[in-house]
Amino acid sequence: MLEFDKSQTAQYGDLILLVGPNKKRHIIFLNEGDKLHTHRGTVVLDELIGKPWGSEVITNTGGPFYLLKPSIYDLIMELPRTTQIMYPKDIGFILLRMDIGEGNQVLEAGTGSGALTTALAWAVGEKGRVFSYDNREENLNLARKNLSRIGLETRVKFKPRDINEGFIENNLDSIFFDIYNAYDYIHHARSSLKPGGHLGSLMPTTNQVSRLIESLRQNKFLLIDVCEILLRFYKPVPARLRPSDRMVAHTGYLIFSRLGS
Repeated sequence: MLEFDKSQTAQYGDLILLVGPNKKRHIIFLNEGDKLHTHRGTVVLDELIGKPWGSEVITNTGGPFYLLKPSIYDLIMELPRTTQIMYPKDIGFILLRMDIGEGNQVLEAGTGSGALTTALAWAVGEKGRVFSYDNREENLNLARKNLSRIGLETRVKFKPRDINEGFIENNLDSIFFDIYNAYDYIHHARSSLKPGGHLGSLMPTTNQVSRLIESLRQNKFLLIDVCEILLRFYKPVPARLRPSDRMVAHTGYLIFSRLGS
């Protein structure tokens, strides 16, 4: 499970991250007798048992890797997917902005491949619960598989349901919409959130955002904020530090509000 035993060394059954010099990542389970075949050579996984995290691992052809525990960031970025995932740059802000933490009851509409679902399940802890709605069974099946891989599936209730019919749950701490027409379902959110509860949404275009703002106001939501988050990495070379050639720029507009009385 992702909360991860406190062992300082790699053990059988661990989910491990092997990172090469070019930052190519391999996330695999440390199973007895298995091997990892890469373009830099083969890693015999049995030889990793007992190695401290952060150790250098050398393949049979001399290729170097570093042995690490995967972070939630690593797991989301390497998630098997059939849909566009939400990026960590947005997810991290969503968790803080919507005050999502231990014990929360959170609903998401639009499961996709389960990137946000993973982060929500990680954030609410063992005492919290995530209710994930999607009317496409293939999305729910993939997300369930992705969550099961890291031991977080018990924190999520997957709901194969058309949200036109409304949400079953009520008194929720937060609801997040990752669908293009969230404005059509704000009245359902109003019925399911606790007073003062958080509502968030990710939308791709400004005209959709405008319609959502109108719907939020009509349904007496307060403190409406709209923003976007841009992320630019730098090349970590001390003698010629400069921005990377590519950046994760606009991925969508984030809209947040609180339920009024």
